[in-house]
Amino acid sequence: MKIEIGQELPSYFRPAYPEEFELFSHFEVTAGIPTVLFAVTTWKANGKPNVCFHAWSCFHGDKTAFFAVMGNLYQHTHTYANILRERCFAVNFLPIGCYDRLVQTIHNNQEETDEFAAGGFALDRARTIHAPVIEEAFLTLECTLEQVQDLSGSGITAMVTGRVQHASVEQDYARGYGKRYGPDGFMLLTPAPQDLVTGQPGQSGIATLQVERLD
Repeated sequence: MKIEIGQELPSYFRPAYPEEFELFSHFEVTAGIPTVLFAVTTWKANGKPNVCFHAWSCFHGDKTAFFAVMGNLYQHTHTYANILRERCFAVNFLPIGCYDRLVQTIHNNQEETDEFAAGGFALDRARTIHAPVIEEAFLTLECTLEQVQDLSGSGITAMVTGRVQHASVEQDYARGYGKRYGPDGFMLLTPAPQDLVTGQPGQSGIATLQVERLD
């Protein structure tokens, strides 16, 4: 038997916090699909470095180009304004040991805040674009803005696509599976799976990868 969930928010779904279903679709917690966590870095208009701890994205391309597709970037944020203004951004992948420091950049994100300092991160400069990058990142992708699309047409979020121009990989992470997969590698967000029987809210999980087999 399958539980069927439609476009309307089920009346028995309870939010984990008051504004949850104002911010996110109920399909988010119905599906609970994991996505990789990373930090988007840009310059604010006042020259301060900005950090956006983000998920809801994918990375793919063909032989002509490789793209970072950020599917759920809020249009009211510094990051969105910075990307539109600068026409570029960097994607920084950090291990789960940096999670709490990245959360600090969420709580300390005023216009005048140096968000690298808020998270205790060392600032480096991108090689091919005008953006700051996190020195502690084991993988950084430098992207120029390719496309912006308001998927719902409601002016709340946007899908921002960047064309990857350059990648920087820490040498310890450069050999096959190695450190890139496991507790020192990519971290993933599992978005608060709802109990679909009782409607009780769940908690988001932060996960790391374990390779089960090679193909």
